[in-house]
Amino acid sequence: MNAKNQRDWSVDALDVLRVDEGFRLADVDPESSPGHPGGKARGADDLARGAAGLDQLQERLFAASRTDATDASVLLVLQAMDTAGKGGIIRHVVGSVDPQGIMLTAFKKPTQEELAHDFLWRIEKRVPTPGMIGVFDRSHYEDVLIGRVRSLAPADEIERRYGAINDFEKRLTDAGTRVVKVMLHISRDEQRDRLMERLDRPDKHWKYNPGDVDERELWAQYMDAYQVAFERTSTDYAPWYVVPANRKWYARLAVQALLLETLEGIDPQWPTATFDVDAEKARLAAG
Repeated sequence: MNAKNQRDWSVDALDVLRVDEGFRLADVDPESSPGHPGGKARGADDLARGAAGLDQLQERLFAASRTDATDASVLLVLQAMDTAGKGGIIRHVVGSVDPQGIMLTAFKKPTQEELAHDFLWRIEKRVPTPGMIGVFDRSHYEDVLIGRVRSLAPADEIERRYGAINDFEKRLTDAGTRVVKVMLHISRDEQRDRLMERLDRPDKHWKYNPGDVDERELWAQYMDAYQVAFERTSTDYAPWYVVPANRKWYARLAVQALLLETLEGIDPQWPTATFDVDAEKARLAAG
């Protein structure tokens, strides 16, 4: 696939995966691969080709920020049920660029200190600085997903958080951060198979959490919570994208496409030299 075709695929990804008015999560087939014209083999080739473009764009973004040529940054928010492939996205997509330009945060259960503050307190401390690609492995949306399903906060507090999230993300985008919010949508059957694989393989036992089975019992409630979150927080400045994730190759390619399109929209440029290039060449040649 040439660069033009890769770019066309990115545009398709934005069109078919974006959560717009009238979106229903129940209508999305986790087994599908919308917008991509090929299968797994072509998807792997496309991912490899796209990695080169992503790497260069990320380096240009990082370089521009070193000389104050840009205040732009990117925040990739990854949300999903367990086993949906967040780790694979981080390894195979984000991992294809220079790690010095990445700020990765895997948010866990809040500490006592974090619980003493507003739910966004710990989030705001990890937003990407200019030139960086920030990645949230889970995020502030846990506070309106598991928070809603498990009744970890009063109903009126959950309602308040949707507005607080919108305000927070508007501040980010106003300051130059492009927010890319992705839900990796796996089916309940596929999750069962992936959890079973972890039990069947001793080298995967460390990844298994018995609590995941407890959460499976609340699958319908989680899907409802996601639907509400999409309706309340998919905005023009920070839209949601729902990526079918039963096919790992497709999910990785789709997220890569979204990042490519975002970085191409920023169009970072190599910073111009702050010194006389010819003079420096002459000095080196003389030495």
